[in-house]
Amino acid sequence: MDNLRLTLACWDYDRTRPLIDGRIRPEGIDLDIQVLRPRQIFPRMLEDKAFQVSEMSLASYVSLRARGDCPFVAIPVALSKIFRHSCFYVRTDAGIRTPADLKGKRVGTTQYGSTAVVFMKGLLQDDYGIRPQDLHWFMGGLDTPTQRPLIPLGLPSDIRLDFLPEGRTLEGMLEAGELDALFAIYLPSIFLKGSTRIARLFPNFKSVEQDYYRRTGIFPIMHTVVLREDVYRAYPWAAQSLYQAFCAARDLAVEGLYDTDALRLSLPWLIDHVEETWRVLGRDFWSYGLAANRATFAAIGRYVHEQGLAPRPVEPEELFAPGVE
Repeated sequence: MDNLRLTLACWDYDRTRPLIDGRIRPEGIDLDIQVLRPRQIFPRMLEDKAFQVSEMSLASYVSLRARGDCPFVAIPVALSKIFRHSCFYVRTDAGIRTPADLKGKRVGTTQYGSTAVVFMKGLLQDDYGIRPQDLHWFMGGLDTPTQRPLIPLGLPSDIRLDFLPEGRTLEGMLEAGELDALFAIYLPSIFLKGSTRIARLFPNFKSVEQDYYRRTGIFPIMHTVVLREDVYRAYPWAAQSLYQAFCAARDLAVEGLYDTDALRLSLPWLIDHVEETWRVLGRDFWSYGLAANRATFAAIGRYVHEQGLAPRPVEPEELFAPGVE
């Protein structure tokens, strides 16, 4: 019998490269892989269902699942993980020295409902008692025109969110004193250029993130992998085959981190970095699967509801194709 042919859209990560170059092949499936940036993939998949399998914003997927109108079925693959304490930026003269000082302030973000910002709002509320309702939100581009939401927001009336008018940018407003803080998915260009008007809220973010993980067990997952629901219904076995292939590709990438010949020839300090990662996150630091990431999936399932992005919380067991682990 011929293999099932599926289109897959994902970015060129070390953990997807073995799929892209053919070293790993899912059993019974031939993949037509389109290598695209997430910001290219997500709108095309959410609006047009342009691919049969794709990388997907975790917050968008969880919100759709909670709304009962989700055309996708996910597998518990974590293509992107990143702590986000380093992504809080403040204007240096705004009087913000601690997270509590954010209350009542004007905050800019490129995507109110993005996974990164959902986790940032969640940790602010859990650890510091700052709710989304305590801030005045502004949504637009960092240094380019306004970006529209990936999915309709439908926020409750007590969330103050203004969209930037044409020609305005978040960085420009911060420098002009019209914003007090940025919750930035990407590094702001004014920060990279050394502007004295912007600084990180957590200058010691690395130690703060380590403490956060030790206390919560949450390693924030940004992107998962989804199948179109029609594909899953027709070929339910494909979910397990794809999951196993993504795990095998991940394993090759992780094994490459411990190639001491490569490390010593390029960046010797990476050896210390790998060992520090083991100490803080454990040997299985880039885990896939529901059980290993339960705390993270439970957190975002709660956050989307608390932040007005979903009508109800979503339990981890609701998120993924049954039996895929």
